[in-house]
Amino acid sequence: MSDSNTAIVSVKPVVLPAPGRGEDLRVRVSAPVTGGDLPVIVFSHGFGWSMDGYAPLADHWAAHGFVVVQPTHLDSRTLGLPHEDPRFPRIWRFRVEDLKRVLDGLDVLEASVPSLAGRVDRDRVAVAGHSWGAQTASTLLGARVLDPDGVPGDDLSDPRVKAGVLLALTGLGDDLTPFAAEQLPFMRPSFATMTTPALIVAGDHDQSQLSTRGPDWFTDPYTYSPGDKTLLTLYGAEHSLGGIPGYEVAETTDESPARVALLQHLTTAFLRSALHPEDTGWKTAVAALEQDPDPLGKLQSK
Repeated sequence: MSDSNTAIVSVKPVVLPAPGRGEDLRVRVSAPVTGGDLPVIVFSHGFGWSMDGYAPLADHWAAHGFVVVQPTHLDSRTLGLPHEDPRFPRIWRFRVEDLKRVLDGLDVLEASVPSLAGRVDRDRVAVAGHSWGAQTASTLLGARVLDPDGVPGDDLSDPRVKAGVLLALTGLGDDLTPFAAEQLPFMRPSFATMTTPALIVAGDHDQSQLSTRGPDWFTDPYTYSPGDKTLLTLYGAEHSLGGIPGYEVAETTDESPARVALLQHLTTAFLRSALHPEDTGWKTAVAALEQDPDPLGKLQSK
């Protein structure tokens, strides 16, 4: 396992052709400069962000032996797509397609980074995401979007994905505000078929303006999904979970380097053990948190 002093290389933009999307898919790829059999994390950014966000996580994961792939979705501020654009109602589907296009294009992505060829383990792939990106990632794990009649929509799960990390993933659509229910109809998830193992992270001070409920809304993905899930509840955390979108970004209302460090450590340990069952790092990390006299959060699993 690499440490935080491991040198990494990051290449951007790598462009994947995307017919029918209106824009080719621009991607950032980060990886350690040494090592082989590197597992892959495909990361979906939150609303408005891009491949340039989430350095606290992406850089850490790369330094600890992962190839991190960050697509720029159509809602990115770097693209400036107006709300009246005809693609807007389907952006959530384009987001899912972006992640699948990344998985389809791993050959191109691997070849784009100097000396990365032959060092990627294609059989160990995880998805991760924050906020809207967590919803995007969750669909590859088996979550579905309900239609207006409450019937689950298409199964967009992907068997290539073996594990997930879902950060500040919104809860059930029954608890949306009237505005959110009207404007964001895709925010009506069903987690009943989200069977792929996942770490779900919720902040106990994350009060969403889209929901009529309190911060417990963000625990729904754990409560309503089948087993092989772990919930990390972070004490005092708001939607940025201490600052994962970036260092010193304006959207971070709860800046906490210690909270970010804990997330770096726990997400890395979870994914390593989920993709390499013989790895004991996750058990060690869980025990350390449980024995901490002043913990920053709590874990529960099923």
